[in-house]
This record gives sequence, structure tokens and C-alpha cells, in this order.
Amino acid sequence: MLMRTDPFRDLDRFAEQMFGTTARPALMAMDAWRAEDKFVVEFDLPGIEADSIDLDVERNVLTVRAERPAREGTEELIAAERPRGRFSRQLLLGDTLDTENTTASYHAGVLRLEIPVAEAAKPRKITVGASEQDTPDSATNGQSEVTPAPDHAEVNA
Repeated sequence: MLMRTDPFRDLDRFAEQMFGTTARPALMAMDAWRAEDKFVVEFDLPGIEADSIDLDVERNVLTVRAERPAREGTEELIAAERPRGRFSRQLLLGDTLDTENTTASYHAGVLRLEIPVAEAAKPRKITVGASEQDTPDSATNGQSEVTPAPDHAEVNA
């Protein structure tokens, strides 16, 4: 039997595990979106125990750490594609988020964070008032003219 060997195969495999590929990044896969008055972030952490997940917020930097322990035993591995060890990811959060009221849940290998939008950053209505410097138009005696829209029931086609 003829076997062809590639001396760089193990080096390539090691580099893919450490740095990831476009199909399988080494970082925690993440989705983030805004839902009404909060931002939601979900991290894929399959096979990781909930008690090994650590969340920290310092200033506006959210750090997620998790660990998948090394496999114990003397079994001969046929394939070892799942990365093991400690993982971490940092997110820079804007000043418009209320990090004090962040909630976290973990279910079916997905860590979900809900970060509310700060009250000062929520959209609000601003009313416009007339200033005393405005000079009223003599034709309208300072009143705005508003033309009512025609009632659709009375419009003849």
C-alpha cells in the first residue's frame, strides 16, 4: 500500500484549531440585534457547562469566558475537531446601554444576554414651541393656515 504524507498537515490542522477558519471560527459564534428597548446577544457554547461561564462588565467592555475541559482517559482518539480549553470574547458596548441591568440565561448550548437601552438614549418626542422673536405674518394674524384634507367618503370619483 502506498501512502502519501504531507509534513505540513499537522501544522495546518493545529493552526485551524487555534485561529479557526471562515467556515468554523475559533471564537465564540455570536448573533446580536436590537429588539425594541434592548439589545440581545447570543453566543453558541455547545458542550459547555453553565457553571464554567464567566461574564464581566468593566466600563463598557463585556467579557465572556467559558471552558470546555480537556478529555480525560486513555482512549485513542479517532477525530478531535472540537476545540478544548478556555475561550473568551470581548464586546465593546456603547454608552447608550444600561449595563447595570443586563440579564443572562443559558439554554441548549446558547448563552443569551439582554442589555437594556439606557433611558437617556431612548427615542423621545420633542415639542416645538413658537419663540417670541417670530414676527407674525400680517395676512394670517400670526395664525398658521391649515387646509383640511378632503373626507374620502365625500369625494366623487
